[in-house]
Amino acid sequence: MDHSCASNGPTVPGQKDSSAIDWKAKLSSLTQAVVQINGTGSLESVLVNLVTTACKQVGWAMGSIMSISAEHGFAYVMARHDPNLLQRELRDRWELATSPSLMALQRNQQIYIRDARESAEFPAYRIEAFERDYRSVLVVPMNCADFEGRPMVLSLLSRQISEISEDDQAILDMVVQLGVAAVEQERRVQAARQEAARQEKALSAHKSLLDHALADNSVPLLCKLLENLLQTPVVVVDFTVSQVVGGRTPDPARFDDETWQAEVRRVYGAQIAKIAREAAERATQAQTMIALHNGADTLQLAARIQPLVVDADKVGAMVIFTQVSEPDILELMILDSARFALSVVMMRNFIRFRFEKRSQAELFFEVIERRWRDKADLLMRAQRQGLDFSRRQQMLIVDFESSGHEFSSMAINLHRALSQAVQAPAKGISVLAVDGAMICLCPVGPENSQAEMHKLAQRAARELSAYLDKPPVVVLSAVCADLPDYAEAWERSRRVVAIARSMGKFGALSMQDFGPMPMLAAAAGVDEVRLFLDDVLGQIIGYDREKGTPYLETLEIFLREQGRSQATADAMGLHVTTLRYRLKRIEELFGINVEAPERRFAVDLAIRLYKMIAPE
Repeated sequence: MDHSCASNGPTVPGQKDSSAIDWKAKLSSLTQAVVQINGTGSLESVLVNLVTTACKQVGWAMGSIMSISAEHGFAYVMARHDPNLLQRELRDRWELATSPSLMALQRNQQIYIRDARESAEFPAYRIEAFERDYRSVLVVPMNCADFEGRPMVLSLLSRQISEISEDDQAILDMVVQLGVAAVEQERRVQAARQEAARQEKALSAHKSLLDHALADNSVPLLCKLLENLLQTPVVVVDFTVSQVVGGRTPDPARFDDETWQAEVRRVYGAQIAKIAREAAERATQAQTMIALHNGADTLQLAARIQPLVVDADKVGAMVIFTQVSEPDILELMILDSARFALSVVMMRNFIRFRFEKRSQAELFFEVIERRWRDKADLLMRAQRQGLDFSRRQQMLIVDFESSGHEFSSMAINLHRALSQAVQAPAKGISVLAVDGAMICLCPVGPENSQAEMHKLAQRAARELSAYLDKPPVVVLSAVCADLPDYAEAWERSRRVVAIARSMGKFGALSMQDFGPMPMLAAAAGVDEVRLFLDDVLGQIIGYDREKGTPYLETLEIFLREQGRSQATADAMGLHVTTLRYRLKRIEELFGINVEAPERRFAVDLAIRLYKMIAPE
């Protein structure tokens, strides 16, 4: 910095006797300022301390640190040292037209006014010099800016005509540098706080999305959660059920959120679905312009289309509108978590609607898949096939885990054995065969209590075990009073079967025999789950088994503690440095970076599923 001076005083100020300066005391005072900067003090308190230190060490009476707004034409006081005992209102801003601050910044040199009471260049200082009883003025540019980007200066006032020695100048240079350090330190602290808040919000969003996915919530419910988490407009397209769900409006000038969602349902949804399918097939995620027509005019919107893929099957897409602005870093993290959560939910939908059977069971699947349109027509066709869906019934589902030729070769014997087992204690039961399973439609009446129905399920499991190498899984559904009830009852029962198979259980079972977590595995399918687990955790499981390392346990506890290093270290009895080294080692060995939201989500989900289906 140029230390030359300007105004009505000499350009080279006089010097003090350096032998009279107590450098030890001065350095001690500056050291205290450094400690405060590195401590937990606020920026305002640090700046006040620096101004006070500058005044005391160079022997001047008062001082302040100001930020300069050339745009508004004022210098604003950020910190002040004024030991005057008289209580009076002090100005907190100066017009730049009457202040040397702007000149100091423009020249990048300090401005020294030897006697403000005689200054013709700065008349406002001359008036205030009498009011506040000071003479000399020094304004020093600080080469830093406040948090609004306004440059800062240090201003000192002396009650008598004072000059700045070389030793004083050295002290002031150090004060200015400490001021710069204090501002940069506070800037780093605020950035760290903002980053921590961003990470916390992303982690909370990740947890909410994971919980929704595991709770078997629908795509619309996930979209509603996403709408609350994001400012960026998103439309979700579910290819598995031909569903399009709108969120925030991408064009606030034309639609509010409610109107936009209604228009998506009415006219834009089919167009968005078609555009999303085409983009998913091209596998492009570059920003593009999409045109939507409502019959009267055309809506042009900028968007990015991200396909949702499960095992190479494109199950849906997220249409992210960038008309107003691109998503920020936090929203990108949330979008990555949302993409995975939506894929999980759509994966269930995709698998649910894969059944396409043609046989005596065709009508049954028409019922449970809700493919019927005319209830009277379906009931009539059912009666012709010996099935009565007009009465209250429960489904007794017997799963043999076999299909194809193996099942066909023994289906007659199994059908006969099951019919004998269930018809002996109860009348009016219909038994039909599907690929790999048998379904008994059991009428529910006063004579058939639930206890008796459970005994029936146990009898069927016991009788059929004699014909099989592996005992079957037998599940009794909820009571079905009307056609729509069968779909939900079938889905729940099939989940129980899938859970039982994945956990090696058999016999007569119900959902109460399991916890809530296995529901996701059942919806996805055991083979798909095992492939997913092998892809995410296969290497680390094998390494732990071979080397005896606790890497999988470390990841599990780290995620359970929501990524808090100290809490994880405490739970594992480790020093936090050891934990961080272990996490770094996991990333080096297996490429698992739990700081990335999409990776953290996948690892968390994989660990939960692994704990459920892993062998004892």
